[in-house]
Amino acid sequence: MLDPVLERQILDELRRLDADQQRRVLDFARELSEADRPRGVPAERVFRAAAGLFSKEEVDEMMKAIEEECERIDYDEW
Repeated sequence: MLDPVLERQILDELRRLDADQQRRVLDFARELSEADRPRGVPAERVFRAAAGLFSKEEVDEMMKAIEEECERIDYDEW
């Protein structure tokens, strides 16, 4: 939640800037907000790292569990 006093101070400063400077502030604010977001790992790297970790039986068991537990839609749940 944005502090109202801080918001007013930021807006006061922004009003003093020209359009180019305001864009730079916006870019900087976006960089700050993205810095805290977790970075993902490319799926290809995950799959390559997992290759050979599981036996065929283990994969079959996981696939069965996914099909049984994750493929259903409970219309009453909504």
